Amino acid sequence: MASIINFVADVATNRSWTTPICVALLLFEAVLNVAVIWKVPYTEIDWEAYMQEVEGVVNGSYNYSTLEGGTGPLVYPAGFVYVFLAFYYVTSYGANIRLAQYIFAGLYMLNLGLVFKLYHATKKVPPFVLAAMCLVAYRIHSIFVLRLFNDPLAMILLYLAVNLFVSGRWTTGCAVFSLAVSVKMNILLFAPGLGILLLQSLGPVRTFVNIAMCAVIQVALGAPFLLVDPMAYMSRSFNLGRQFFFKWTVNWRFLAEETFLDRRFHAALLALHLLLLISFALFRWTRSQGGVAALFRTVYPLKKLSADHIITVLFASNLIGMACARSLHYQFYVWYYHTIPYLLWSTSLPTVIRLALLLGIEVAWNVYPSTNWSSALLHVCHAMLLAALWISKSPAPAAATPKQD
Repeated sequence: MASIINFVADVATNRSWTTPICVALLLFEAVLNVAVIWKVPYTEIDWEAYMQEVEGVVNGSYNYSTLEGGTGPLVYPAGFVYVFLAFYYVTSYGANIRLAQYIFAGLYMLNLGLVFKLYHATKKVPPFVLAAMCLVAYRIHSIFVLRLFNDPLAMILLYLAVNLFVSGRWTTGCAVFSLAVSVKMNILLFAPGLGILLLQSLGPVRTFVNIAMCAVIQVALGAPFLLVDPMAYMSRSFNLGRQFFFKWTVNWRFLAEETFLDRRFHAALLALHLLLLISFALFRWTRSQGGVAALFRTVYPLKKLSADHIITVLFASNLIGMACARSLHYQFYVWYYHTIPYLLWSTSLPTVIRLALLLGIEVAWNVYPSTNWSSALLHVCHAMLLAALWISKSPAPAAATPKQD
């Protein structure tokens, strides 16, 4: 009996078991997703609206001011249109919901495989945490296969881009990153961290070239709509001032609605967001290299960045944006769900505190509708995680010689 217990403990905590555990979890998830599709009723929220929005394009309209669905106007960039046009045709003009669910189940597996590849690159997180990440992902399964939201599509492209960055393929990774932004602009929350990493790895000149390439991709994808009505396309697909409904907020339920809608409150959150980004950029992410200003004086590419540094900076950049968001809705959980364990194990917190924060965030996102205490709990967990990342030792930026595209 003791030997069995020791074996189970070793499998759960020994990082050398990461690969077989990931394979086992992928097989488990394949069965689980099919079971969810069979046993849990599908809930219509946005799928029909997506289909109505892209149907407008099928009917010949490329003016964003006229493209809309049952939930309102089309508010996503052109990449979203192309992806869901493909779904529109494959699923018999959106009518074959069951086929769409199976497609999203496959996308769930792809997303998880890309996430596991990142975790495997550093083996920082013990296997039992990866298992827990799968076992408690009730809302994530729902977002993928029971709701068919567009958020997972953007995140799959994001995780693919991060894997490319880890392998040193910065130009290809930036192209994929731009494609992710074209599906949903929440991916821009990762952009400040990516900018720092590009400077650290490539220097200022190649950083500028890569950013310009990302912009060209956005223009190329949006060209059919930009040529018809550029203002309508830009104002709707990249609307940074969009107002959210108070009834759906997960993170600000404890505020009065008038405060939630107040522009001064939004400005304060933006200021806090910028302050945190600047502080992490100056004192955590680039401190060992002399700060951000020193990176702009670098002429030649630096050494290849370590996988741990790349992943931590990108995930932390996104977390800062999530913590300062004007509103978070339930489907937004997928924006950072798979990054939280990595960030927790990037801190020096005791394991029991890490698990408590993991549980606290999970509880906050699974209270429906949100309450004063659940939204307050979410902020407490975010603040504690950010504070722990601030005081913990940052991963070493440099690894080996850079591998270029």
